[in-house]
Amino acid sequence: MLRDVAVRQPRAFTIGGEMTRWQYLTAPLIIHNTQQILDNFGADGWELVQVVPGPTGGLVAYFKRPVEG
Repeated sequence: MLRDVAVRQPRAFTIGGEMTRWQYLTAPLIIHNTQQILDNFGADGWELVQVVPGPTGGLVAYFKRPVEG
């Protein structure tokens, strides 16, 4: 299971006159299990935005999804 997952506060911006609020998440990616990790987040509504090298090695994935309600 993933550890050290951080969910950030929702942000807001306007597209076509409607405000979309976003929720953000960062999570480490385990190289030998990348597809399953990404599939699990996708099934929960998270969209992959970017993958970058982590501060201590490995990879960190950045996700976003619209805030419901």
